[in-house]
Amino acid sequence: MVMTTYTGASAETLQNSVIAPLEESINGVENMTYMTSSVTNTGSVTINAYFKQGTDTDMAAVNVQNRVSKASGSLPAEVTKVGVQTIKRQTSMLKIFSLYSPDGSYDNNFLANYLKINLQPEIMRITGIGELRVMESDYSMRIWMKPDVMAQYGLVPDDITAVLNEQNIESATGAFGKNAGQTFQYTMKYRGRLILPEEFEEMVIRALPDGEVLLLKDVATIELGQQVYDYEGITNGKPGISCMVFQTAGSNATEVIKEIDALLEDARKDLPEGIDIMELMSTNDFLYASIHEVIKTLIEAIILVILIVYIFLQDIRSTLIPSISVIVSLVGTFAFLAIAGFSINLLTLFALVLTIGTVVDDAIIVVEAVQARFDVGYRSSYMAANDAIKGISSAIVTSTLVFMAVFIPVSLMGGTSGTFYTQFGITMAVAVGISAINALTLAPALCALLLKPYVDEDGKEKDNFAARFRKAFNTSFNILVQRYQHGAFFFIKRP
Repeated sequence: MVMTTYTGASAETLQNSVIAPLEESINGVENMTYMTSSVTNTGSVTINAYFKQGTDTDMAAVNVQNRVSKASGSLPAEVTKVGVQTIKRQTSMLKIFSLYSPDGSYDNNFLANYLKINLQPEIMRITGIGELRVMESDYSMRIWMKPDVMAQYGLVPDDITAVLNEQNIESATGAFGKNAGQTFQYTMKYRGRLILPEEFEEMVIRALPDGEVLLLKDVATIELGQQVYDYEGITNGKPGISCMVFQTAGSNATEVIKEIDALLEDARKDLPEGIDIMELMSTNDFLYASIHEVIKTLIEAIILVILIVYIFLQDIRSTLIPSISVIVSLVGTFAFLAIAGFSINLLTLFALVLTIGTVVDDAIIVVEAVQARFDVGYRSSYMAANDAIKGISSAIVTSTLVFMAVFIPVSLMGGTSGTFYTQFGITMAVAVGISAINALTLAPALCALLLKPYVDEDGKEKDNFAARFRKAFNTSFNILVQRYQHGAFFFIKRP
């Protein structure tokens, strides 16, 4: 972001004299995709330059600053004197808070001054903050000229400006005793920059013919006010200064907001009586609400998967094995996210929600393969699991590789889409890869330990709840399948 001000200039003047030279110089800077500019009739200029994903923000800021420096010779002298500021930050706001006076005992001038002296420096030192925009101007010495009086003395605004430049300056005044063999040397001091309105009032404009002097207070009203009057801050009907906090690229929004909240909580203890801090907006509110919904969906998905697995496998022990596989795959995926440096965000949690229905597939295949061995007469759980895994291991590996082959290339996409899909795709691929490893190792071991044949030692089918539920479900399901087949054949015969 490139910002400057040209006080008193119209939007058209800013467009021609400030925006045009800056845009022409900044255009084409390395890795820039596009830029936007805006001006106002209050004299403010803002240019936003946007860069490709993955661009080093420090180098981007340096390159833009170099381009701005090249254009400085084409800018008006007033703009060059004020300076052109280049900062790096995201366009999204992290937080908005207000420093206000609940009882109205302090005005906006005092609140803005207090904030910029006591709060702004500490907030800007927090890592990850790109800009703190205070919706109020600084203290400034305002000189309101009296046109009728100035006309009587033949004065114009430039005469007042010349007097200010002559009498309100800091300069080196030298020292006594440098080369005179003196024992002591004395540095001369004088009052240069004026501070109080009363000091400005006594500035001499000119000497009159009758011997009197014309002072600044005779032709103008001097007061300590605001530098600009673009904002009028009100919080809950009382004077208040609103502040918008922006983050830098690559910073963790949640952590930055936590640090800001902690700092404001400490600062609240030292506030003068009659001043308080109010939070107006925080990105964490949206983030926490969204993550809460995703986590709730995650839990619901786990419950639904376990329920459906139980309905179709009709056995608690058989259901337990895919359920353990879900937990193992999720824990393993979280471990990978920590190693890879990914955060818990909406993209990674969304990937985990979709993965839950996929990571159970491999474990279900193993359980069904073992059950199939029981159906053909196996009595040993170990032998059934051992033979089952030999027959399906290649299928598990192949299906996993096919699944991963879809999401890994997606993770390598460039640009904005690649930034969104990288964490999503890698999370999906890792979760499924872990589920395959689990299906080849832990799932067969659990089958050998937990699963038992449906028949007892005499070869008769067991008569328990699981057996009765399985028989009833399979009967109902077969009837449903038959009806579906009849319906399908009905339409096939009548195209």
